[in-house]
Amino acid sequence: MARPGEYRPIVVGVDPDPSKRMALAWAVDEAARRRVPLRLVHAEGVPTGGYRRREVRPSWEEWNQELHEAGEQALEEAVAFVEARQPHVALDGLLAEGNPAWVLREQAYDAVAVVLGSLHLRRVQEVFSPASVALPVMAHARCPLVVVPEPEHVTQQPPHFVVGVDGSPHSAAAVDFAFQEAALHGATLRALYVWQPGRFGVLDEHAAQQECRRLLSETVAGRTGAYPEVELHHEVVTGHPVEELAKASAHALGLVVGTRGHGGFTGMLLGSVSQGVLHYAQCPVIAVPRPFTPGA
Repeated sequence: MARPGEYRPIVVGVDPDPSKRMALAWAVDEAARRRVPLRLVHAEGVPTGGYRRREVRPSWEEWNQELHEAGEQALEEAVAFVEARQPHVALDGLLAEGNPAWVLREQAYDAVAVVLGSLHLRRVQEVFSPASVALPVMAHARCPLVVVPEPEHVTQQPPHFVVGVDGSPHSAAAVDFAFQEAALHGATLRALYVWQPGRFGVLDEHAAQQECRRLLSETVAGRTGAYPEVELHHEVVTGHPVEELAKASAHALGLVVGTRGHGGFTGMLLGSVSQGVLHYAQCPVIAVPRPFTPGA
């Protein structure tokens, strides 16, 4: 994730419904904290059904013009919201044709982060509905993806972030980002390693928990020197990773998790912790990919 002062933008998908502004609010506040521009993106989408058999469907030109006008209005309203909330943030807007997931994936290439809203769709809707773009963006984007729920959740004092750790390079990238976010927000950080009893035929549970603690300590080691202002709490908890991280998210400013990276449908993290917390977390979820290595 970019440090404050870098010019790469935060990209946010604009919802055409003006009552849904949590993702936009999160994105513009983050842009102000990081002193980076904000790019508002609205994708017009593709033709949809919904017409009765005997109805005369509009021509392509009429349909396209209606979508274009609605998109322009959505962007204008989003710009007005951003300028009223954070007037000093530099911003630009993009009205694009095409599937929202593809549009946002392209915009993610040089972005600090991509921010989306979430209505906690059912799992089948999350995967197959064209209105849902979080999974395909998360599967391919090389920058963090932030999914902000509607309506606003209730945080707790003192403010804190939660980061999931499993000892992998993916969770190490998530820890790096979580420290950045905690420092920017003046928040504490809770690092969790969730251990599942009986996994992989482990017989010595005490030794397994000790190994989890070792991996957790190694993963967070060294970050406190770079971020001395961040108060760190780390612990090993027992249970299912999605359930435990979702419970920990209840009053957090954000839940940070690593993702396995890029790919097509098989790379969309189906059944993974990353996908699970998108459905059940009660705060914004920040999915951080492993740093991109050419040829990897």
